[in-house]
Amino acid sequence: MRDETNTPFPQINRGFDATFQNGQLSLGLVVPIAQYGQSPVPDMSDHLRRVQQAETLGFKAVWLRDVPFNVPTFGDAGQLFDPFTYLGFLAGQTSNIALGVASIVLPLRHPAHVAKSAASADVLSGGRLILGVASGDRPEEYPAMNENFDARGDAFRESFEYIRAMGQTVPQVSNGFGSVNASVDMLPKPTGTKLPLLITGSSRQSPDWIAKNGDGWMTYPRPGVAQDRVLQDWRETLLRLGQPSKPVLQPLYIDLAEDPDEAPSPIHLGFRSGHRPLTRYLKQLEEIGVNHVALNLRFSTGPIKDTLVQLAEHVLPTFS
Repeated sequence: MRDETNTPFPQINRGFDATFQNGQLSLGLVVPIAQYGQSPVPDMSDHLRRVQQAETLGFKAVWLRDVPFNVPTFGDAGQLFDPFTYLGFLAGQTSNIALGVASIVLPLRHPAHVAKSAASADVLSGGRLILGVASGDRPEEYPAMNENFDARGDAFRESFEYIRAMGQTVPQVSNGFGSVNASVDMLPKPTGTKLPLLITGSSRQSPDWIAKNGDGWMTYPRPGVAQDRVLQDWRETLLRLGQPSKPVLQPLYIDLAEDPDEAPSPIHLGFRSGHRPLTRYLKQLEEIGVNHVALNLRFSTGPIKDTLVQLAEHVLPTFS
């Protein structure tokens, strides 16, 4: 079942509203916007310049990750900086681009800290925060923080409930993370109607729970037919539960070739190709209901600055 009506998504904050339009696809970039295919640790020397270039060129969002520890078996240390510290820094160095996190590992942080930090980043950025949340997929991090990896599904759900409560005028919640009643409040409140919380993968929850509670869904790249089926299931679940339309985003690793017509060849979770096959593929994703693609240039073989310009000149105009 396709959503042919393109009913507008609920309006939440400036970043969410600008990034997600029903029936359309927008493009963002995974931070660091850098090449580091041969090492898990990126060179962050040009990190700010690249984010500012992305904003100037018209990309809708940049996406940080929550990687507390450099786990060798995981093979990617992310942007190195703590995501909330980095969000605050980027909020003061940019003006319009949405600041996304894909995703905060909820069971490894107390939800009061997540709620406070996220609302602060949202206010300081003028309503540009989009907060992805997840249960975590690196078992080595859990004993390092004395947390139970096997219990992460329950912890995720209780943390999510707690964070949602902190955005209310009179927050009230009682679960394994603590009890809050009318005797205390948490400030600041988010700029919009609430914090936009997008759930990554299953986060060890049922499809019904995700559709009912999330403001959107972050899923993984799949072959076209499989992704189409997954997105149809998503829309059917929303409809069955009486939920409004909600956006879907996915990452995609790319290596942009100089030849604009070079055919796709596979790389990790993506492909190398010229800009024309890339544009056609992204158009197919738009047609099956993907609303945002976070491009990852980690395995890029060309200069990052030039790749961004080529994407802006030849790909972005199709999706603006």
